[in-house]
Amino acid sequence: MARSVNKVILIGNLGKDAETKFTAGGTPVTKFTLATQRRWKDQSSGDWKEETEWHNITLWKQENVAPYLTKGKQVYVEGRLRTSSYEDKEGQKRSYTEVVCEELMLLNSGGGRGGGEEGGGGYERPSGGGAPVSMPRSAQRTQPPAAPAFDPGISDDDVPF
Repeated sequence: MARSVNKVILIGNLGKDAETKFTAGGTPVTKFTLATQRRWKDQSSGDWKEETEWHNITLWKQENVAPYLTKGKQVYVEGRLRTSSYEDKEGQKRSYTEVVCEELMLLNSGGGRGGGEEGGGGYERPSGGGAPVSMPRSAQRTQPPAAPAFDPGISDDDVPF
């Protein structure tokens, strides 16, 4: 059997605040929209053109991330495409494509509401496993201090490039 790949990597801005709901079994599901932009120069007119693509993102089992996913925030999303179909109220068959998020990182805190925070380095994996999520600097201060980094004794002078 031939191998196949279903992988999506997006960097974009949230179109609205994320919403978390719970399934009948109590599993949290967080949904949000992500906008990505493409810019190019029109060959005939020489003008710069821009288009925005909107993506529906679904993140499972991460109820603690919605407060950080506010309109305008820039995020990195990695996951897989899933398309499902349904019948609308008029009986028309409709399809819906979403990205099922497996990795999520906040890239900056400058956008969105309350965006006066500086971007924090690294990310923290929420309890219970799941996608990594960058924590805002205010939340990082409440975390216990990290263990000192491993120092192999190599300096910049030892690197040949």
